[in-house]
Amino acid sequence: MKRGLTVIASMICAISSLSSAQQPSPAPAKIAVLIVTGQNGHNWRGTTPLLRGILEDTQKFEVRVTEEFRGAGPEALAPYDLVVLNYFERGRPELRWGERTDTALLDFVRSGKGLVVYHFSMAAFDGWTEYEKLSAGNWRPNNGHHSAPHDFVVDIKDQEHPITKGLKLSFPQPHDELYANLRWQPANSYHVLATAYDDHALYQASRTDSRAPQPLVGTGANEPMLWTVDYGKGRVFITALGHDVEQVQTPAFTTTFARGAEWAATGKVTLPIPAAMAR
Repeated sequence: MKRGLTVIASMICAISSLSSAQQPSPAPAKIAVLIVTGQNGHNWRGTTPLLRGILEDTQKFEVRVTEEFRGAGPEALAPYDLVVLNYFERGRPELRWGERTDTALLDFVRSGKGLVVYHFSMAAFDGWTEYEKLSAGNWRPNNGHHSAPHDFVVDIKDQEHPITKGLKLSFPQPHDELYANLRWQPANSYHVLATAYDDHALYQASRTDSRAPQPLVGTGANEPMLWTVDYGKGRVFITALGHDVEQVQTPAFTTTFARGAEWAATGKVTLPIPAAMAR
């Protein structure tokens, strides 16, 4: 009898172990993202759903969007790993977030979380010194211009950074704005991942500020397109690419944006590189 009970107990243990082994492993937690938008000099209504889709299509991100961030505090940011800015207050004081929200965002990044500054968001908050440190390069009065949108080539400058590792060393970005002459923080405060050549001859046909054109020195210059900033324990990824809905759907943009977002949130990149973008 005792031997029979022992056999039955062994069988129960074996069945239990087999059942446990067959249970699927829990899916890894997704990266929680908040896209802050609602104001911009560019087409935020068109680009925001596409930015969200790029991230969600990877199956690694869970994304929420807010079109009203003014007055938000640390409790609003607590659930998130990453903030993506598609925001420009257009120089209107009433569209500034306010000191409480400004501080909450800075503390969020300092604590080890991530931030992505997308395209014309680098023009936001003129005079907010800490935001300018976060973004490193800013569109400011007498700093920031571009020739007419055109096709250009993005050149990788750091082949070993997690965002750019494995990417083709050069790839096209069609019919986009090539930002140039930004106001930059000190050179050692940011890290350039990729540049594009700004051909000054292209400005002759269409100056972006004909009333007070910014000076053009030489025949052209390599201008940063993708760069990063370390801020406290956190990470910031900045992309100058992606002017409108067509430009945010290119392989160059979707690949670098998604990889930059993962890096900013986690400090590493696990997303595969599409064949068209792989070295």
